[in-house]
Amino acid sequence: MKYIVKVNGKAYEVEIERSTAGGYAAPQMAAPAYAAPQMAAPAYAAPTPVHTPAPAASAGAEVRSPLAGNIFNILVNVGDRVAFGQNLIVIEAMKMENEVVSPCEGVIKQILVSKGSVVDADDVLIVIQ
Repeated sequence: MKYIVKVNGKAYEVEIERSTAGGYAAPQMAAPAYAAPQMAAPAYAAPTPVHTPAPAASAGAEVRSPLAGNIFNILVNVGDRVAFGQNLIVIEAMKMENEVVSPCEGVIKQILVSKGSVVDADDVLIVIQ
């Protein structure tokens, strides 16, 4: 049996067949009378990565504590050359270890804390030159 069904103002032809089990089979819908719009590929170039060199320490960069806690470990010594993003100190706060990294390249000029000492947020930990 064929039926015309309107959905949102569009007419669809639906065919329903009696199955051998005595019920009705799933309705078969004819394709709509229009073609779906085709999307064109975007016309842009992929972005190129930009390499930004790590900043060098000028007249002494201060590495400050990002939070209050205990100094759990000091990973560098005075005179060590450090790279941008290198781990310097581990601070324990609320049973979590937080790594403090170097904000620049340079040489460790001064370490102002010791293992086990308590620091507040924004305290100077290390000076890099």
